[in-house]
Order: sequence, then C-alpha cells, then structure tokens
Amino acid sequence: MEWTGARYADTPTVEVRRRIEAPPRRVWELVTDIGLMPRLSDELQSVQWLGEATGPAVGARFVGHNRHEAFGSWETTSYVVECAAPRVFAWAVSDLQHPSAVWRFTLDARDDGATDLTQWMRLGPGRSGLSAAIDRMPEKEQKIVFVRLREFERNMGTTLDALKALAEEAAL
Repeated sequence: MEWTGARYADTPTVEVRRRIEAPPRRVWELVTDIGLMPRLSDELQSVQWLGEATGPAVGARFVGHNRHEAFGSWETTSYVVECAAPRVFAWAVSDLQHPSAVWRFTLDARDDGATDLTQWMRLGPGRSGLSAAIDRMPEKEQKIVFVRLREFERNMGTTLDALKALAEEAAL
C-alpha cells in the first residue's frame, strides 16, 4: 500500500495487494466481471459494456455510474487499455490520451497455485472531479489529494478482500 506524489499534476498512484488461495483463472473471471464490481464498492453504483462489447478486450468501452457523499453522482466512460488473460486488466477513464485516472488489476501466479492480486490506480493527468475541488481551494491541493488517495486505498482494500473471499470460496 503505497502512493507517490502529493499534487494532482504529479499523477500520484495507489497500489494494494492481496494473496488469494485460488488459481489465476478463477481470480481473472472475477476481476474482469465488471457487473460484479458495484456489489463490492460503495462508490461504483452500476457498470455496463458499451457498443458491441460484451466482455473485456483492448478497445472495449464501458460506462460506470458513481456516487460519493462529497462529489455527488456522475458517470464516466472507460476504455480497456490492457487485457492479457489471466495477468493484466486495465482501463483509462474518460479520455485515452489524457485520462482522469488509470486503473489496473495485475495477477501473478504463485508456484503453490495461489494468486497475488494487485489493484493499482493513477490519478490524472486529465482533469477529474477532484480537479474542481482543487480549483476552488488550491492552497489545500496536497490535503485534497492525500485524503482522496487514502480513500482509494481503503476502498481498494475492501474490493480485494471481497474478491479474495469470492475466489477462495469457489476454490474449495
């Protein structure tokens, strides 16, 4: 659990890891099931594939509907930028060239049949809802970014714990 950078322009990151006692194929099924994710998140309310997409593939798009006490409700379109089963699933939010965030699941197979699952995210470089808060209070930018990164870290831990429980339950 770490992040780097204190300002939004630094494109700070957050990373959380869990060891899961299940094979990578099972964990992959879960992390690429975008319809499952709202059940594991307080912020993400619903997700749907867009266009012809019915599952994860580079170039596929999906829309996410979100809600946060401080930011209200919003939706974003995400673009799958990496999809290498059963190792990496990543997407850029809002804009491929200047995303407001990039999210990634990385699965590492262990010799004992388990999986090390990492969830990583990077803010920016494109503008996001956090940018508006920083615009209103530029003197508090470092605190705003720090608080949001801590929130992401906490929520990612909750998501990984839920994925771990689901994967290990199915592995029994």
